[in-house]
Amino acid sequence: VGARLIAHAGSLTNLAKYPASTIQILGAEKALFRALKTKSNTPKYGLIYHSSYIGKANTQNKGRISRYLANKCAIASRIDCFSEIPTAIFGDHLKQQVSDRLKFYDNGELPAKNVDVMQIALQEAEAEREQILLKERKRKKKEKKRRKQAEAAALNEETA
Repeated sequence: VGARLIAHAGSLTNLAKYPASTIQILGAEKALFRALKTKSNTPKYGLIYHSSYIGKANTQNKGRISRYLANKCAIASRIDCFSEIPTAIFGDHLKQQVSDRLKFYDNGELPAKNVDVMQIALQEAEAEREQILLKERKRKKKEKKRRKQAEAAALNEETA
């Protein structure tokens, strides 16, 4: 579904610029404008309808899950587009939030607050970022050492 949304928007950057309400009906423009022209009900979902989460939802909750999923897609696209180091941590947490929301609609289990979940995800992402930067520094240091050894070997060959 994510790939279809990106393709329909034109790029990840364009998708990140859209509000969640637009992402929700992305792909249903024809139905939207027909509904606006005839002053009837607007569509609840477009390409998002093909998501497995909407398929799992009850009939009366499909519109709610569609709105919630569009919200999480908007957040995920902005994080993916504008973050410096790509990570799947935020996506995993957002995906879990959608699953928790489905459970809430089915049997009333209260899901965790978004603020709390995002703080945990941010801490995990920061830890992962530090590990990536540490590996990058080590790689550059090794590369510099190899370059110096190669230069020294070349200098020894010239003098010999």
